[in-house]
Amino acid sequence: MPTLRHHDAIAILDLGDGENRFSPDFLTEVHAHLDTVVADGAAALVTTASGKFYSNGLDLEWLSANGDRATEYVASVHALFGRVLTLPMPTAAAIVGHAFGAGAMLAMAHDYRIMRADRGFFCFPEADIRIPFTNGMAALIQAKVPPKTAVAAMTTGRRYGGADAAACDLVDAAVPESAVLDSALATLTPIGVKDQPTMTAIKSVMFGEVIAALRGKD
Repeated sequence: MPTLRHHDAIAILDLGDGENRFSPDFLTEVHAHLDTVVADGAAALVTTASGKFYSNGLDLEWLSANGDRATEYVASVHALFGRVLTLPMPTAAAIVGHAFGAGAMLAMAHDYRIMRADRGFFCFPEADIRIPFTNGMAALIQAKVPPKTAVAAMTTGRRYGGADAAACDLVDAAVPESAVLDSALATLTPIGVKDQPTMTAIKSVMFGEVIAALRGKD
């Protein structure tokens, strides 16, 4: 399950050492840690993972067993994306393993993404697993990448390695495994501490249409 630690003034949220799928309990724990990050006034946030997955996204097993709660569940996933998108500090995803589906979307919600170059895939498999993007998910991806990349990534189910993901702006950089976390920290450290209300206001304006779509107001 997710754990929180700090590197100087930067909070590091480790999503876990498994597939880190978005079960209801997982989502609750992530939000609790984000509450702490904000309350403590962290200068920045890095999310990462300890195993071969950054996150494998939606908990399809739970969703299959709880189909009557699908609408509630998707809204809770949207809420996490929206929260990370507008956190009141700079954020970076340190992607040390696979990021699939909603896991890749969580990475997209960060300000910056640093990915392992030699192993692991960044992928939106929805076209192949017959799960259409919600309006909010599509808006999030399209707000963060060039149109050409969005079309290719969203309609083909292509698995991008780190170098390819960086070349088409799905991630900001691809580095060796040992440098992923340090590179994410190095990206955020020079930015310094920002005023939380100001940062929230700026991000809310920047991504207003995405937030509206995630809230079902599109």
